[in-house]
Amino acid sequence: MFISVPATSANLGPGFDTLGLAVDLRNEIIIKPSKFLSLSTHGEGAENPKIKKNSLFLSIFNDNYKRLSGRDDNFRFEFHNRIPISRGLGSSSAVIVAALSAAYTAADKKYNKREILNQALRYEHHPDNITPAVMGGFNVACVEGDRVYSKKRRLPDYLRAVVVVPNRTTSTAKSRTILPKMYRKEETVYSLSRSSYMTALFMSESWDLLRIAAKDKLHQARRMKMIPELFEVQKIALKNGALMSTLSGSGSTFFNLTYDKDAEKIASALQTRFPQFRVFTLALDNTGVLTQK
Repeated sequence: MFISVPATSANLGPGFDTLGLAVDLRNEIIIKPSKFLSLSTHGEGAENPKIKKNSLFLSIFNDNYKRLSGRDDNFRFEFHNRIPISRGLGSSSAVIVAALSAAYTAADKKYNKREILNQALRYEHHPDNITPAVMGGFNVACVEGDRVYSKKRRLPDYLRAVVVVPNRTTSTAKSRTILPKMYRKEETVYSLSRSSYMTALFMSESWDLLRIAAKDKLHQARRMKMIPELFEVQKIALKNGALMSTLSGSGSTFFNLTYDKDAEKIASALQTRFPQFRVFTLALDNTGVLTQK
């Protein structure tokens, strides 16, 4: 059994907890029946004892496999992690989506992606990362009751993501504590208008207007102050032709959308200025989670 889940970039500036897209940087898991539980971890987090245990994945997988099959079977899990951990690229959502998809596949239960997405909401209460992880592409999502309602737009091959991954982590929970409990009406309208505009631009493929739409007054600048270098990352990316430059999720990664012809120039400028950070140039992903029996 083979499971593959893409990294995601959420919020995209003003789309706080509602907008996200998938990039072609994937965690892969190979699962085989076994006489006893065993696991191995390779890549990101392989040297971290907590990550090596994959306790979140195993907890979700075991609970749902038993619910679906009525059995307590053992498996061997081989994790190949490529998504940086605690960097704002949806590593936790990838684990949740992978575990649920694996449980359904191992139990030989038919399912559709909407079912996986709604189940994922039990473990991650904001839909901005789990939705593109399941569906791929650009997604606008909202929650009503215990369901995610979303709309997807496929992303063209001529776009690229240039992501800058700092050498410091950012905790989503901690980053939320620095946000105010109340916002001024002007701030809310500013970001709401741009989130709506950004959705329209993605749906109509009007990429050259994204710089205007990507501005935000709710969370982004406040979170960027935790790693002040990010302000210069954004400035350099936009100066070198990025279509938009936004904090990825709660950070610390910065996401830059660009035409493929400009990606190398932007990546080079960022890597030269920040040699201590990792810079990836990635295709965008339109597939979402993949499973193979």
